[in-house]
Formats: sequence, C-alpha cells, structure tokens
Amino acid sequence: MSNAQPITGLTPGQVPKHVFLCGDPARIDRITAGWEGATEVCNVREYRVVTGSWGGIPMAAASTGIGAPSTAILLEELVKLGSHTFIRIGNSGGLAPDLELGDLVVTTGSVRDDGTSRSYVLPEYPAVADHELVGALLGAAKERGARCRAGITWSLDAFYMRNAVLTESDGMGSMSVDDYWTADHPNRIADLRAARVQNCEMESGVLLTLAGLFGVRAGCICVVSDRTPWPGPAEIDLDRNMGQCIEIALDAMMHVARD
Repeated sequence: MSNAQPITGLTPGQVPKHVFLCGDPARIDRITAGWEGATEVCNVREYRVVTGSWGGIPMAAASTGIGAPSTAILLEELVKLGSHTFIRIGNSGGLAPDLELGDLVVTTGSVRDDGTSRSYVLPEYPAVADHELVGALLGAAKERGARCRAGITWSLDAFYMRNAVLTESDGMGSMSVDDYWTADHPNRIADLRAARVQNCEMESGVLLTLAGLFGVRAGCICVVSDRTPWPGPAEIDLDRNMGQCIEIALDAMMHVARD
C-alpha cells in the first residue's frame, strides 16, 4: 500500500519539519529565493511545495490556495508527514483605522468566522498562535525596523461578502454581485472594529485551530494589502512590503529552529 498522501502525493521524508505557508503558488519562488538545494516536490491543483535549506536548516514553502478548506487539507497532509512548525506569510485587509498599506500584523489569535474549523471542533475552541512564534516574529520585525503590530485577526470565508467599499451616499457598500448585502454585514464589520480586531484574511483561523488540535506550532504574519472598508477600487496592493514580510518570517523561523 502506498504511503503517498491522497491529494498532494507527498511521501514520508519529502517535507522537513519547518514549513512556510502562503496562499499564492507564485509566492513560493520569492520565499525560497537563495535557499540551498531548492527543489519542487509537489505541484498539484493549488498546492505547490518547494524544499531546501536556509542557514543549514531544512525548510519547505507550501501554497495553500485561498481559504480554509484547501488550507486544512494541506496542513493535514504535512502534519501526517512529520512537519511541526508553520508560519503563514499572507495578505490581509486592515480593520484598525490607523493601519496603513504595507504595515504588518502578527496574529495572536483569530476570530473563527470560517466553516472548516467548525467541522473539526466546537466554535468556542480558540484559534491561538504559538507564543514562541509570535515572539520571534515581533522580535525579527523590531530588528528590521518594520511597522508591525500584534493582535487579533478576523478569519473569514466569503471574501466579497465580508469586505466593503466606501460609497458617497451610504457609507459602507457591498462588493458582491448586484450590490448584494444584508443589514447585518456592515454591522459585522463595525462590531469587529469596535472589538479592536486588527485585520482580516481567510486562512489563519483554520491554521491556528488545527495546530492546536494536532499539537504543532503555527504563527501568521500578514501585510496589510487593503483596508476595510476600501476607500476605492484602487486601494489594494498585494505586493507592497511583501519582501520585508518574507524576510521577517525567515528570521523568525531560523530563531525557533535553532532553539
């Protein structure tokens, strides 16, 4: 019987213990630039995995695709293969009014507004980042002089139904087809801002929940690529400061891997 994982096809011994996660498969090359022996070991659907070493420590970078379901599948398979430390490098929308495009947010815990994590465990179970990874990420950010803060992240499923655009007449407006929205949607955004939630994205909730359930370490650092609500359609920049975000994640991983 084959030991290959059913979705990625990865087998025991192919993936090291320390793994960077990102949504976009194209970001893998940026994360692994300069690694020794960088080798692609998986390229299936949204999943691309490259292994190598940095500073003499074996590492991998793996793409999850967008959202919780695909992230959960990849995490399941990587943990089953022995990986135990994960840092997500992602994009996010800024909720805190004083966040600017290009700022960085290290997630301390996530609001679990996704369906996948609820398939695993009751909604009261917390999605909490590993404290050593949080400390390492914040320390690396400070050393590099980055605009970075730690805080709670809103982790959601429906990108267009949980984001908003500012309109001249009504304040927040829908980004969905035919301006579909319900009365609860703008209230939801306002409530989370009032609760001092810093940013929103789509993967940290399930990542941190499953890490807790599986007994592995996980953390998350994201660039603020847009602001919620959006001031306008041009207010999104997926690449701004991503290079520094990657550098900080690499520094943090090296720190915890050497402990």
